[in-house]
Amino acid sequence: MGAVRNILFIMCDQLRADHLGCYGHPHIATRNLDALARRGVRFERAFVQSGVCGPSRMSFYTGRYVASHGATWNRVPLSVGEITLGEYLARAGRALALSGKTHVMRDDAGLARLALDGGTDLGQLLGAGGFVEIDRHDGHAPEPSSAYAEWLRENGYASADPWSDFVISAIDAAGHVVSGWNMRNARLPARVAEPHSETAYTTDRALEFLRAQGERPWVLHLSYVKPHWPYLAPAPYHTRYTIEQCPPMKRHARELERAHPVLAAYRRQEECANFMHDEVWRTVRPAYQGLVQQIDDHLGRVWETLQALGRFEDTLIVFTSDHGDYLGDHWLGEKEHFHDVIQRVPLIVYDPDPAA
Repeated sequence: MGAVRNILFIMCDQLRADHLGCYGHPHIATRNLDALARRGVRFERAFVQSGVCGPSRMSFYTGRYVASHGATWNRVPLSVGEITLGEYLARAGRALALSGKTHVMRDDAGLARLALDGGTDLGQLLGAGGFVEIDRHDGHAPEPSSAYAEWLRENGYASADPWSDFVISAIDAAGHVVSGWNMRNARLPARVAEPHSETAYTTDRALEFLRAQGERPWVLHLSYVKPHWPYLAPAPYHTRYTIEQCPPMKRHARELERAHPVLAAYRRQEECANFMHDEVWRTVRPAYQGLVQQIDDHLGRVWETLQALGRFEDTLIVFTSDHGDYLGDHWLGEKEHFHDVIQRVPLIVYDPDPAA
């Protein structure tokens, strides 16, 4: 154990705090995060600034409230004037590397106002929110020209859009290709093999980065796109859990009888209307748990690599999520509102410094 030289900042997308073993889930297998929690500090009451991916992440990256940084929704640019983690680290001579998702949208208007060329090194850094992008994959929409898409094609997934056609698609009983965006299909395995899935790919890129650093200090943001919808897990994770191994639903008929007008309107949205059907939540919740276990299994690879490189003794590790997921609780789907299942997230910090 020694002083901190490196920082590993891990974030999941849409991971509920109550879906880790160390937070009390009786069935889900998250032995690697549970082990990290035993070695570090597990925070019981960690709450995010927004129940939406982009605004929440921009608060993490700037340290400011959503009303202050102004990126109030997904696909709203982060102002070029906002100082981010990457810029603070740059002042100390450190780069903030990224493997995975950020949801940062480039502020083209702000760059133009300052007469900054988005193609220069400075323009690219500011446009990426201060991250040096080893590999960015937001997993929110087709990215046919991304490094992940090219890598999938190299591995035999012949398609102009392999993410849509393989990663978030499945084959039904009739042999038809079906979309993971349709929640009833979450019972099926993704068409992509597990080693080629988003979680595996993002982990691979992170491990390549760690091994390449040698004795140089580093800071890495390892940011997974799962277990965010589409809830389509690769085999064998799609069948790891049954509905009997999922927590009971948190909802009551009174919530429908005396609903706040905002929630009543939101329940008419497709993602919420779907979760009104027993078939949907009974299908999605086990698949969601499989996606969580897959992340934990790959974090085991990260822990093993850190140990082999001798970096567990000088690396600060922070693990969290940008928000939670209703999964049908409160008669709702997806996220956005202010229930604990959305706003409360896991937060685990491991500091190797004996003084900690």
